[in-house]
Amino acid sequence: MSQKVLVAGTGISGISAAKLLLAQGGEVILYDGNEKLSEEKLKAKFDEGAKVTIVLGELKKTDLAGVELCVISPGIPLEAPFVAVIDEAKIPIWSEIELAYHCSKGKLAAITGTNGKTTTTALTGEIMKKFYKSVFAVGNIGDPYTAHALETTDESVTVAEVSSFQLETIMDFHPNVSAITNITPDHLDRHKTMECYIQVKEGITRNQTEEDTCVLNYEDPVLREFGKTLKCKVLYFSSKEKLDEGIFMDGDLIIYRHDGKSEKVLDVNELNIIGRHNHENVMTAVAIAIRLGVPMDMIREACKEFKAVEHRIEYVRERFGVTYYNDSKGTNPDAAIQGIRAMNRPTLLIGGGYDKQSEYDEWIESFDGKVKKLVLIGQTKEKIAECAKKHGFEDVILCDTFEEAIDTCYANAVSGDAVLLSPACASWGMFANYEERGRIFKEYVRNLAE
Repeated sequence: MSQKVLVAGTGISGISAAKLLLAQGGEVILYDGNEKLSEEKLKAKFDEGAKVTIVLGELKKTDLAGVELCVISPGIPLEAPFVAVIDEAKIPIWSEIELAYHCSKGKLAAITGTNGKTTTTALTGEIMKKFYKSVFAVGNIGDPYTAHALETTDESVTVAEVSSFQLETIMDFHPNVSAITNITPDHLDRHKTMECYIQVKEGITRNQTEEDTCVLNYEDPVLREFGKTLKCKVLYFSSKEKLDEGIFMDGDLIIYRHDGKSEKVLDVNELNIIGRHNHENVMTAVAIAIRLGVPMDMIREACKEFKAVEHRIEYVRERFGVTYYNDSKGTNPDAAIQGIRAMNRPTLLIGGGYDKQSEYDEWIESFDGKVKKLVLIGQTKEKIAECAKKHGFEDVILCDTFEEAIDTCYANAVSGDAVLLSPACASWGMFANYEERGRIFKEYVRNLAE
């Protein structure tokens, strides 16, 4: 990688990619369209004397002199005006995960899907640590793949959570085991159609061979059919069907059936995570681990020890008999549906946020008598309120601020209720990301009046 590379984006992914390129002897042009950023502060993120040139604002053809490659951060859409300048110069565009893949060693498991990626990635990483000495859980889970690529060896296993944004610009990216947890409408503001979104997600298998495996959700009709077209091995999991081959639920038991034999994996009551969606996440992780050679006793042990991922139906506290849950990772309606399903008591629900052009009908319908009040914030609050009214749900409160929403729930909840932050929307416009939203929620809740 001792070449001149344009890195587009100055967030975590961009800085990490730039540092990897520099470590490989490359030269970096770090670009961001925000001309108000401080060049000095950006330079300070690198070692003194590092071969980094900062370009802010408009990208000109002259800025691309000698550039052989562009690495684009996942948050930047390919329709951004500067991308046309790069395309015109016939410079190839890679995602951050493509760069990391070219610089890493060992085995790779890559996990995508609309929902469940983070929990599945975290659990898979913990299972791998039971058997392998060198394990890295990276990607959208919060730690860029590029930050650890050079630490990997031939004996390493990398477990990567990858988004549709990252998969848009892969070329040689080749996981030994891939997994697609599910595909439901999301990010249509970027991908425009479900067909395009599905195609991007399915691209995770593009370079897999007969020696590789793809783990798929049998209950997703799109993925069930997709599996029939793959040249790699396919391992299905199902929460409803007893499969002739694969991993499935039989009552409270997770079963692995292979070569005509059935093997009990575990009883879901032994887990520390709740909800059928989490049982599916466990099945996905188990499937990946099996195909990467982890013994079943180690798989069981790791699954039983695993605790909920931060921001995913995360218990925060109980106060005056009211239990508070942080599900800030519920950034789309389908993910938020899983949050509702996991509740076993009357629930005051905080929703709303950035509009990703989602529809909220199924989310509202999933309330099923559990939701006492729907407290809404953000850009989508009126849209969601109108949808709720259409479905006969009238107990809706609109709030101007996040703090007001939490206070409203606190004032209206009684002993035996739950307060659930599960917005069904992205955090953008109000928060830097869903993690910040979740952390603020937890801090505020923990400081509620005694």
